[in-house]
Amino acid sequence: MSVADRAAGPLAQSGAPLAPSEAPGRVLVPYGQGRIRGLDADELGAHGAAMDRLVALGLPVVPGLTVPAGASASLSEPDTAEAAVDLVEQLSGRRIGDAARPLLLRLSASAPTDIAGLPPDLACLGVTTGNADDLCAVIGRAEALYEVWAATVRMIAEYALDVPGAVLDDALLDTPEPRARVEALLSLVERHGSRPFPDDPALQLALAARALLARWDSPRARRSRRAQRLPADLTLALHVQALRIGPADHSGYGTAVSRDPETGQLSPQGFFFRGVRRSAPPPHTGEPLDRLAGGTALLEHSLLTLERHLRAPVSVDFEVRDDEISLLAASAQLRPPLRAAVCLAADLARDGALGREDAVRRITPAQVQELLHPQLRLTGGEDLLVRGLPASPGAATGAVVLSSERALELAADGTRVVLVAAETTPADVPGMLASAAVLTGSGGIASHAAVVARGAGKPAVCGAEGLRVDLAAGTVRFGERVVREGDPVSLDGRTGAVYAGTLSVSVAGPPPELSTLLEWGDGMRRLGVRVNADTAAEVDTALALGAEGVGLCRTEHQFLGERLPLIRRVLLAADPTARDEALVALERAQHEDFRALLAAVGNRPVTVRLLDAPLHEFLPAPGQALDAGEEQRAAALREANPMLGLRGVRLALLHERLYPAQAEALFTAWADVAATGVRPELEVMIPLVSMPEELAAAAAYVRGAADAVAARTGVEVPYRLGTMIETPRAALLAGELAEHAEFFSFGTNDLTQLTYGFSRDDVERQVLASYQERGFLTASPFARLDPHGVGALVALAAERARSVRPGIKLGVCGEHGGDPESIAFCDDVGLDYVSCSAHRVPVARMAAAHSALRQRQDESGSAR
Repeated sequence: MSVADRAAGPLAQSGAPLAPSEAPGRVLVPYGQGRIRGLDADELGAHGAAMDRLVALGLPVVPGLTVPAGASASLSEPDTAEAAVDLVEQLSGRRIGDAARPLLLRLSASAPTDIAGLPPDLACLGVTTGNADDLCAVIGRAEALYEVWAATVRMIAEYALDVPGAVLDDALLDTPEPRARVEALLSLVERHGSRPFPDDPALQLALAARALLARWDSPRARRSRRAQRLPADLTLALHVQALRIGPADHSGYGTAVSRDPETGQLSPQGFFFRGVRRSAPPPHTGEPLDRLAGGTALLEHSLLTLERHLRAPVSVDFEVRDDEISLLAASAQLRPPLRAAVCLAADLARDGALGREDAVRRITPAQVQELLHPQLRLTGGEDLLVRGLPASPGAATGAVVLSSERALELAADGTRVVLVAAETTPADVPGMLASAAVLTGSGGIASHAAVVARGAGKPAVCGAEGLRVDLAAGTVRFGERVVREGDPVSLDGRTGAVYAGTLSVSVAGPPPELSTLLEWGDGMRRLGVRVNADTAAEVDTALALGAEGVGLCRTEHQFLGERLPLIRRVLLAADPTARDEALVALERAQHEDFRALLAAVGNRPVTVRLLDAPLHEFLPAPGQALDAGEEQRAAALREANPMLGLRGVRLALLHERLYPAQAEALFTAWADVAATGVRPELEVMIPLVSMPEELAAAAAYVRGAADAVAARTGVEVPYRLGTMIETPRAALLAGELAEHAEFFSFGTNDLTQLTYGFSRDDVERQVLASYQERGFLTASPFARLDPHGVGALVALAAERARSVRPGIKLGVCGEHGGDPESIAFCDDVGLDYVSCSAHRVPVARMAAAHSALRQRQDESGSAR
């Protein structure tokens, strides 16, 4: 009697769907033939379409076939199932029941796109009580077969043979040993099922298909589809794969990603499990890929081929049989580690698979900023809680939270949190994104937590052994240690270590390939990028990050700290003689600072802003003056609103020797540095100008100082003289100011403050958050340049200045010079450069490149 004859009665009685009118073999599509038959992911499912691509690329795949979505129910019919078994045997060159070259089957399902809530794979189809021991002998690990077999029998019993789930659960509670679990399950099916569990592999496959489809039609699955806004009648394609059995020393399965998440280099990363593949392998049983016998080179070749095809870092599932690798699944990583994306973009461009412009476009300015991953500063006395897998590089500290909801709640109040969970799901993504870091008890570098954390630039440690979360008690246990929700922890996603308490955090550098992309971007951008730096050390850092010069040296910053008394002596001098003595000391100190600064800058532009700081930064606090006279003089200088008081050029016009002293120190330092062969492009800037008369008077001070230095040293220092546009009146009178200035630098921090009437020191905390909540502002105008008000003044000033002096140099030196959207505005207006803090220089370089590429694309689009 045939398999179909044996099964027709029992299967029909248990409600099997009718077979389609076409022959069984017509609905079976071997991997690689879907496109030939004109099928796409809607019919083949995401897995079937992916396997088609792998075959087309010439990569080794596990033998298998797809039953298209429209015909998937037919696999629960005996004749279709028998045809599927025969076809997989032909494709694999093995037969079920062959003791020499054993073969089993695996059944899985996929939707047209990757979704959550799919039924689990059913493996070990073809195992019987008669051949199980022989198969275990081949594998060498009995538990590897029985654990997977038990899971398959359990699901088929409930969803295809009508055994109540409660009965199954009760029976298995006291049966932990895998072989005993299988025996108990088979006995339950015999007593409670609609028929005994069959030995025939085709009948097992037919029942497995019915079980998968019934699970997909269960209330739980329907709820999952609703939550994902998927069609209620979404159909699944079914996939039958060969499960080739071999010795555990030479066989198994694993997962791998193409690139090391920490370095970004092409290097397979993942884990390998010996035995029979299961949907969720037991934690902490995987082995590093370098223990993979005979297959690492082939895996590397497959990953490289996939990267070139998909143009993205990839993730694969694979099997190893007899030291040969076959791919089970492959896809582009949806949220690849940032370092991997950077390195791949550079690699593809170097190999000619991608143009340099496209490579630069792939890495956004925001991603450049994210690449500066933090690290913990370790001293050796840390309290180690647990060590897990380094799933996403970086480090963070925060309060422990045990749910996504709690993470969102605390993060909304500004609390830094570390989300701790046994594992994460897509529903946890909002909480993960709100957290500073993620810690899970299960999963590895290809797990959900790791993938999401890496894509978001969050540190993550997964697979932390012994981690147990007790939501009811609000605790998490690390072995014998207990931490309560709210307790601080520090996490190192680079090493996998988790420590108790709050540790110090430092920032690490990006991969070398980022420098390559930035250098390519430098050749594409028009806008220059300089740094705001006040010391030689800051200049050295910025130049290493690609700065093209100094756009702002704030000389007042050279008087903070131990040199504060020097400027105080000038401001609080009791008489002209004391003031002159103080100015000599100030000039001497400035000369020393300027010489070091100019030597560090080299033959690059450097803009030195003469003294500009509100007086309250320099004056002693009440009661802290040196004597009663100084206290009296300080009290007379104190102001109700120092930001709008005696500062910048106003102070210099009242203390007429102040700017000449600074300028002489600067020009003398330039002469000293020039004697060594270094000739910086010097620019001297007058701050806080509102009237052309102010600028003309201050310019006379600077020119007088240059003449004095030339007379004393015989060196005529080449320099440009300019001003900072930081008051609305200066912007409106830019044409008149340009008669006295060879360059403008827009001080957008103060220009924003004075245009809005916002206090830089107070409004962020008290007003802007509320304004953003109400939708008045989309971002803080101190973080992102306001294009409508402040930006309009910048554009107007640029236009009026150029109408008077066409070659005037224009730049921005507020922190807007490091904001990508603000940089794009500056580029559109036609400014010559932006200047920002040192660690934002790479961000600004990439933003300027992206702006130029966007303009080029817009121009080519309008030309068409």
